[in-house]
Formats: sequence, structure tokens, C-alpha cells
Amino acid sequence: MPEGDVVRLTAERLGAALTGAPLVRAELRWPSAAGAVLDGASVTSSAAYGKHLLTRLDDGRTLHTHLRMDGTWHVHRTGTRDAAARAPDVRAVLATASWTCLGRSLGMLDLVPTHEEGRLLANLGPDVLGDGFLDAGLADGVRRLTAQGARPLAESLLDQRPVAGLGTIWTAETLFALRVWPWTPTDTLDTAALGRVLATAHRLMARSVQVGRARGLQAVERAVHGRARRPCRRCATTIAVGRAGRPPYDRPVYWCPGCQRPPAAA
Repeated sequence: MPEGDVVRLTAERLGAALTGAPLVRAELRWPSAAGAVLDGASVTSSAAYGKHLLTRLDDGRTLHTHLRMDGTWHVHRTGTRDAAARAPDVRAVLATASWTCLGRSLGMLDLVPTHEEGRLLANLGPDVLGDGFLDAGLADGVRRLTAQGARPLAESLLDQRPVAGLGTIWTAETLFALRVWPWTPTDTLDTAALGRVLATAHRLMARSVQVGRARGLQAVERAVHGRARRPCRRCATTIAVGRAGRPPYDRPVYWCPGCQRPPAAA
């Protein structure tokens, strides 16, 4: 599933392609929004919150999309064959005279009044990449993590209610960077330690966004994620992969048994 860094880069691409010009073609191939008329409206901004995309229009509406596991947004020159949007997995088409953006295999789509965006995001914690996260957002995230009790830390981080935007990649990379065992009970870490976890996640993901702007999506090399059975670059121990959460909602977590030893109590 694309994480907060990829979603933020996607929002920037959509904004660069669509902002300021009227839509000459707009199709929402989604049951609850199929009859909506967007032609003639202009995109005023495209923003990310955690893993959610918010495309705001000058008529007071917002197109909310979520990529889930397989969703993507593609940008093509209007009038080209790729912009025709004939593929069966196209769920949204937003086109100006210059650029056409296609939402493919989207996992979620809503068209709501802009002032109701908050309702869609109400259950989410602070965006780990949001402006000011290292101030009020981090404190709020620590408070929310503390409320998770004995839940394994990796599981708490993957749940979007304490903080929004982290997925399996940046949860694994963050905990590896700090040498934290992924199944450490959340309530065994004090507020300072939880603050370091969130600050590290912010730093790693912000760097991914910066690199992605220069080199393309997902250009940052991973230390542990996706490297099962390969040697750790820090200690040469073989990278392992475990599970966070319970089936059928469990997800893989990569970690180094040499660098990330469980607490003695565990």
C-alpha cells in the first residue's frame, strides 16, 4: 500500500498538472459519484493527509481518493492514446486542455463539500508529514500512542488512528533506525522514546519525499524492508520478517534480529 511519502508526491504531481485550468473532461466511474458533473470547475489545490488524497475544486467540492493496495494516479498529455482512459480499471478521469490525470484501481472515492473534509479524516491521527508535525502533531501522536496500551509498537504505528501516513515500509525502517524490536509493548516506552520514534519516522519520510522529487517515486534505498534472508547492512545478521496484527489484517514487518533485540521481559 502506498504510504504517506508516495501519496504526498502523487498530490504534488496532480496539483502541478491540474491546478488553475478548467476541467474539460471529468468522469467519476464510481457508483456513489457516477452522476457528478465537474466539467468547467478548476482544481485549486491537491493535498495529502496521511494516505488520503484531497483534490479541491473552485466550486466548493473536494474529490477524496485513497489508493489502498493497488491504486495509482497517472498523468498523460491530453489527446494522447494513454489519456483515452479506455482501461477497465480507470476509476476517475480529470482532464484540462493540457493534461489528463487517470485514477486507476482506486480503493476509495468520495465527492464531498470541501467543508466536510474533516468528517472523512476524523478518525485519523496527525499526519506524520504534515506542517508543524514536529510541534503539536508529535505531542498529539505520542498521546495517542500511549493510549494504545500493551499493543505491539509496530501494530500501533500501522494503525492510522495514532498517526497517519505510516505503512509497513516506514514502520520497519523507523524501528530499525532506532534498534527497537517491532513487538515491543507500546506502553513500555516513555513519552521521550515514543517522541523519538515519531520524529525519526518524520525525518525518514521527509527525506523520501525530497529524494522522490528529484529521482522519482520510491527512490530511497531500504535498510530492512523487502530484504528478508539478506544480511543486515549494520551487523550482517540475516534480516527476518514477522507479522503485525491478526489475520486477515496482519501485515509483514521486516527487522534485524541482531540490531533489534526484544526487551528482556519479552
